Amino acid sequence: MTHTKPKTDRARLRRGHHLGSYDRETVNAILDSGYLAHIGHQHEGSAIVTPMLYWREGGYVYWHGSQASRAMKSVVGNEVCLAVTHFDGLVLAKSAFHHSANYRSVMLYGRPEVVLDPDAKLESLRTFMEQLFPGRWDKLRPVKDQELKGTLIVRMAIDECAAKIRTGPPTVADEDQNVPVWVGVIPLRHQFGTAVTHSVGGEDFDIPQSVQRHIGRSI
Repeated sequence: MTHTKPKTDRARLRRGHHLGSYDRETVNAILDSGYLAHIGHQHEGSAIVTPMLYWREGGYVYWHGSQASRAMKSVVGNEVCLAVTHFDGLVLAKSAFHHSANYRSVMLYGRPEVVLDPDAKLESLRTFMEQLFPGRWDKLRPVKDQELKGTLIVRMAIDECAAKIRTGPPTVADEDQNVPVWVGVIPLRHQFGTAVTHSVGGEDFDIPQSVQRHIGRSI
């Protein structure tokens, strides 16, 4: 794993630092493999963590919601922590202490900024859709002005961040070598299932390639 220096002391890993990386390529790969982030922020003095769909464009992570959303309005210009985690399996050792999990994770700190320009907002939404379903955007009903006005899009620079990854078998201490118990890894697979068609008005369409590309794909 590539080890570069953290941007700030806040982003520096204290525990399990040998599992960490501050390399942008590693961080981007984890972000690009996911869909759901958990965003921690403050609202009226209380800590809140909100799950949100996100996407990456270059050096920024984007997410969107309603202009009326408390979770969206309270992050603008304020400090937040965005976390993305892929849980890859359970790790069983010969002692309870050394049981663990395999995972890939990123924590990103910063202050989100609003995407204000209507054309930039529309292009960001297009990028989000095209990353998920290439070619679908142009087949959809165009976005209405009122829909665009009611949507708040924010972005946060991928700058102050850290990745942490655990892979492989359990740790077995020398003193535990002869303990008569099974050890190993139970892998966890996150996989898309078969697409289920929802017929509207009697219309019947074949499942498009942009949807088929997800079927059976692991993340």
